[in-house]
Amino acid sequence: MASKPVGIILNGVTGRMGTNQHLVRSILAIIQQGGIKVSDDLVLMPSPLLAGRNANKLKAIADRYPGPQGPFPYTTALDTALGDKKYDIFFDASGTLQRAGFVEKAVRAKKAIYCEKPTAVTAAEALRLAKLCEDAGLKNGVVQDKLWLPGFRKMRMLRDQGFFGTLLAVRGEFGYWVFDGLVADQPAQRPSWNYRKEDGGGIIVDMLCHWRYLVDNLFGPIKAVSCVGTTLLPERADEQGRRYRCTAEDAAYATFELESGVLCHFNSSWNVRVRRDDLLSVQADGMNGSAVAGLRKCWVQPHAATPRCIWNPDIDSPLNHYDHWQEVPDACAYDNAFKIQWELFIRHVMLDEPFRWTLREGAKGVQLAEMGLRSWKERRWLDLPAL
Repeated sequence: MASKPVGIILNGVTGRMGTNQHLVRSILAIIQQGGIKVSDDLVLMPSPLLAGRNANKLKAIADRYPGPQGPFPYTTALDTALGDKKYDIFFDASGTLQRAGFVEKAVRAKKAIYCEKPTAVTAAEALRLAKLCEDAGLKNGVVQDKLWLPGFRKMRMLRDQGFFGTLLAVRGEFGYWVFDGLVADQPAQRPSWNYRKEDGGGIIVDMLCHWRYLVDNLFGPIKAVSCVGTTLLPERADEQGRRYRCTAEDAAYATFELESGVLCHFNSSWNVRVRRDDLLSVQADGMNGSAVAGLRKCWVQPHAATPRCIWNPDIDSPLNHYDHWQEVPDACAYDNAFKIQWELFIRHVMLDEPFRWTLREGAKGVQLAEMGLRSWKERRWLDLPAL
């Protein structure tokens, strides 16, 4: 069987997502499984180059997560790497504010381009980057990982089977308590730039990009948005233990109107203690039944199995409301969501197979975040222009 190498520049791999999800659980996992089998005669084998600004960090990651032949190569000379024709794909997981410069360089080098989201902090900039790739005739994509999580794949299956009947409403709850780092032995679980607007932080820019592709793909296109944000924790400590003032919002409450007229409400917060099935929980209610999906599991309650609830605040509820839901079983083995999309993108680049999760699709997520911020500022509903 022939093994065709696929050269991939992994830029910004020293970050948490770049290391864990993209290098270890995606590219390295694909290599360890023997590549991407195309046929009995051909396998596509990723050949990564780790790129970043800090050689010591790159070396540490390369040594900690070696490939079958030893540590992967790494470089701080990105321009030189982009000029090497053996690399087919440029992937960027750097900070949002740095992404445009890297994408522009990759376009000039005529590489296929794959990016983390958000691709920018404004829709105009995100659309500009998408158009740069399109005008250059370059294959491009943006990470939209939640579409391949088991819980939402199960919910999509229910939708496709007509389980809901007429969809009535959708609501999502996302978040957890992110420690402020001000107390000993309780370091923050997220990087400090997330809470500084000047560094591209804020939960609206971060999470509404996810809600755009998730809602669009599961329930239908979003037509309009109403959003309010707030900064609940005014001060945190950074990675060096230094106090800083938070300038970005850390909680947001948004309602999306779909083209179908269905309303979807999503609460997002880094200051909420979890009492639900998962860190992200999405409930869809229909005439014929309801479903609740977390990251990996999904539960259903069809109309015929819906209990009769009676309001009586003077006694404890005679019903345990969790008892009347049935878990949707695993229909198959579910691979890592990031890895699945990586395999699809590599096949797109090397085999010209379809791939619809482009930078233009990513720009839709940035647009929703931008309109959410504007809605908050102007305190009104806003329609989303076509992109």
